[in-house]
Amino acid sequence: MKKKFYNKRFMSIKVGELLCFIGFYFFFAIFYYITLFINRQGYTDKNDKFFNLITVIDDSGLDYFLKFLITIPIWYLLFRKLRHWSMSKRLLLHIVLLPTFVIVWQQLYYIICEKIGFYHLGGTGRVWDIYIPALFYILQFGIMHSYTFYVENRRKLKLEGELRTAALKSELSAIKAQLNPHFLYNIFNTISASVPPKNEKTRHLIAELSDLFRYQLKASQVEKVPLKEELEFVNKYLDLEKERFQERLKVEVNVEDNLKYEMVPPMLLQPLVENSIKHGLSSLIEGGKISISIFKKHDKLHFEISDTGIGIEDKTSVFEKGIGLTNTKLRLEKMYQSTLNLSDNQPQGLKISFAI
Repeated sequence: MKKKFYNKRFMSIKVGELLCFIGFYFFFAIFYYITLFINRQGYTDKNDKFFNLITVIDDSGLDYFLKFLITIPIWYLLFRKLRHWSMSKRLLLHIVLLPTFVIVWQQLYYIICEKIGFYHLGGTGRVWDIYIPALFYILQFGIMHSYTFYVENRRKLKLEGELRTAALKSELSAIKAQLNPHFLYNIFNTISASVPPKNEKTRHLIAELSDLFRYQLKASQVEKVPLKEELEFVNKYLDLEKERFQERLKVEVNVEDNLKYEMVPPMLLQPLVENSIKHGLSSLIEGGKISISIFKKHDKLHFEISDTGIGIEDKTSVFEKGIGLTNTKLRLEKMYQSTLNLSDNQPQGLKISFAI
């Protein structure tokens, strides 16, 4: 229960991380206050109470509260707006951000102290109000960068583990698929030959199914196929589904002819189309429509598979359940460092998109 609470997000930040960030400032504010108390030997003065709200604000509260406020926009810039930058570029940016942080904090702190009558260092002593905030800045952002690197590294290790598992499953599937596949084709031919001539439609469906298995075997042996072959495979699969759905299933494919010889990973589209039918349209009495659009933009091949089904509310948890979507997501990340995006289709349904 506690773990779920800490993993909840507030303004896209995990609650646990936010509490640690606030706790970090709270700890240093209290630590600095105690240091000042001991330095002035307040424990020897009966009139110098250890805890006094005004004294706490004067000694460290205002100081660290301003540091906290100034840190927020810098954190947002480094870890949100510029998170796509390399670590080295963001570290170099601190050459500008560190003095900015110190100067802004010092000026604000002095102005507020003078307005409300609090003490601040003067003369050459002001150098400490440059040195100490600079050290604090280096400490806090050093911790933030280290934590971000740790989280990213842990995510990569988890992804590598998932990819190894997926690769192992794929290899096992390929081995199984190669265990005398001609036996399977012979069985299909035997069944097809036993179908009476008047049931030509059934004979055709068996031939289509045989072609699907043949393509699956090929997919286990090659890394890429022409887009044309992938689309032919998906169309055969959809033809079989149309026999089940009849008029309830409508299909629209938009692909320019000049793209049909682009090389793509085999079995890339079928799991996504199957997901749209199984989880989007099958439960609707009236059925629906599946649209496949493929186009080239900025030297990348863009894919969009949309349906007019029931849609998915929790799009983050869907990868924890479905095998087809999860495996396709892992393949895209491994082969192209690309992402499988899920969004709401208009007027209803789900849209799956990615680029390679």
